[in-house]
Amino acid sequence: MASKSSVPVPFSDPAWLRGLPSPYYNESHRAWQKTCRNFMEKHVTPYALEWEESGEVPESVFEIFSKSNMLIPNIPAPLPIKLLHSLGIHELPGGLKVEDFDYFHFSIYVNEMRRVGVQGIQSSLITGMAYGLPPLLAYASPELQQRFVPQVIKGEKRMCIAITEPEAGSDVAGITTTAVKSHCGRFYIVNGTKKWITNGLWSHYATTAVRTGGPGPGGLSLLVVPLLDHPGVSMRRLKTTGGSTSGSTYIELDDVKVPVENLIGEEGGGMKMIMRNFNHERLTICLGSARTARVAISAAFAYVLKREAFGKPLMDQAVVRHRLAKCGAEVEELSSWLDEIVYLMSKLDKQQANRELGGVLALAKARSGAILDESSRCAVLLFGGNGLTRSGQGELVEKIYRDIPSARIPGGSEDVMFDLGIRQLVKNYREDLKHAAGSKL
Repeated sequence: MASKSSVPVPFSDPAWLRGLPSPYYNESHRAWQKTCRNFMEKHVTPYALEWEESGEVPESVFEIFSKSNMLIPNIPAPLPIKLLHSLGIHELPGGLKVEDFDYFHFSIYVNEMRRVGVQGIQSSLITGMAYGLPPLLAYASPELQQRFVPQVIKGEKRMCIAITEPEAGSDVAGITTTAVKSHCGRFYIVNGTKKWITNGLWSHYATTAVRTGGPGPGGLSLLVVPLLDHPGVSMRRLKTTGGSTSGSTYIELDDVKVPVENLIGEEGGGMKMIMRNFNHERLTICLGSARTARVAISAAFAYVLKREAFGKPLMDQAVVRHRLAKCGAEVEELSSWLDEIVYLMSKLDKQQANRELGGVLALAKARSGAILDESSRCAVLLFGGNGLTRSGQGELVEKIYRDIPSARIPGGSEDVMFDLGIRQLVKNYREDLKHAAGSKL
């Protein structure tokens, strides 16, 4: 967590939050940042490490976020203004009008959420709104939206997104969970398993990837599957390295009856919807990893200024300064890159953003996880024995260190992301070459 001093520790905040000029952030963004920081410092920051240690975020915290409209910022920008107005929601906390919310407001929100240093708390609160709801907003029929979206936005029900299976993680096209229409034609009968589903334990619904057709990506569809207390559904919690509060869940679906009206979009359109949803998810992971890297490296910076060894502060050791310099530079580089991506997300329409940024976000997702790894390792090493202790001075960096796999694996594992990024860039390049050649004819 950031220093309580009025003078921030180096690397703890980006330049624009240290009073320096920025081409990206305006007064609306600055006001929103103060609102978010005050909200988190009141409702989350004092309790974050305690919750992470116990493995539970109290249900009352979700209720506070919901009633304050503080989960709505997880929806991809621009927000669904007409829908929000119909629910009587015209402003977010601090007086920010829903019409004015952009991707920089979203970036600020994620940064302030992750300023506590641990990622499980964010995941426990936002996953449904951030990843489960967007496919409904983008592709569902008005009738389907009306049945599910209002109660999720108002916090009356919770949802998750269920893509990953025991044998199909980054290989989304390999999903085997089936949805077969009943003889009467009124239901899909769903059978299969989903694994590592964040928030599954307390979700009423899941936006679920199912196979309605043959093998490969063309046979995939998205279906809203009821979970809690629904016949044929069994769920159990998975204990994971880091992210103990995120509610990672193993879900078994045994002849689960789901109304055919719960189909999102058209049969066979699931892969397209899943891949487009990944851009928002991967950006969220990137932003969270970058902020957590800041927390780790700035905590180490503060520690070595005061910690003495061999008769002088650790900061006087050249090797210590070298470690801080290397990791600090990587954090600042990543932060600048993400600002550019967020800017493009704000300016491009959805179709352009999906095409131009899919590969870039895959690369950024992979790189941000690696930089978090380097920064947290640096912090643990500089804290020495304290960095191995789950309490005391090194408690925070020890917890951050356990979160590394949660940044490098979910949302597309690292090696898959590097490969996907280049393949997408090659695809776009070849398409542009054909277009350029055609325009000269």
